[in-house]
Amino acid sequence: MSESIPDAAIVTILRPFVRATRPILSALRESDPFGLRGRTRAEGEDRSVRAKVLDGLAAVEVPGTAAWADMDVAARQKWWIYRVGRFTTAVAAVPGLGGALARSLPVSSAVGAAAQGMLLVAVAGEHGVTDEDELVGLLAWVLFRRRPALDRGPTAAEDAAADAKATEIEGDLVGEGRPTAARIASAVWRLGRALFAVEDELDKRPHGRFYHEAIGLLPVVGVLGKYLGEWSGLKRAARAGEKWIAARDLAHR
Repeated sequence: MSESIPDAAIVTILRPFVRATRPILSALRESDPFGLRGRTRAEGEDRSVRAKVLDGLAAVEVPGTAAWADMDVAARQKWWIYRVGRFTTAVAAVPGLGGALARSLPVSSAVGAAAQGMLLVAVAGEHGVTDEDELVGLLAWVLFRRRPALDRGPTAAEDAAADAKATEIEGDLVGEGRPTAARIASAVWRLGRALFAVEDELDKRPHGRFYHEAIGLLPVVGVLGKYLGEWSGLKRAARAGEKWIAARDLAHR
């Protein structure tokens, strides 16, 4: 039985996704988009959702410190899970960060798909996997259960098209001045929109447990169920990425 969407189309979407993900991850790693490094915990019983989200983000360790240099790969991977997960949660929870795109795409699906792709690229980098074709292969397997042929590389026209699409996704993220939270969030939404070109394939990506889906169908607490499901799916994507990298390392020996 043939695939409804050919592998070549998956590669065409994932190549610019990988290229655009790198500056977004750099911004998340090196910048302080929410002003967290100097943030002190807001007090009072009437703290807003925004304040609570930012307090949670402020508790995350920041690369560039001596503690970061002493962390092993497993610890850095855990850092990335929380960094990506908490930021994308903030994108969905803090009013205004999603912009116009947040009103036109399903929050959990768009942000969840982009978060998993970002995390996989970040985890691969901590394992020393930075080759574009390998990253495309990693995302194709974990997100879509595909193993596309990547032995020929992109043609000049395909390479130029991928660059143009990556630049479109990045938007005003790369430029003068420090990336702001709104700029990074908008770029994350554009990553999600890029993956929705193959929306029917996204059901193959890692998801939460069956009970997360059940909670998500309930009134009031449904939002919590969807969040927990995406959080669980993010961690499962990381584990799947680790297995892919381990198999890749074994094959290269």
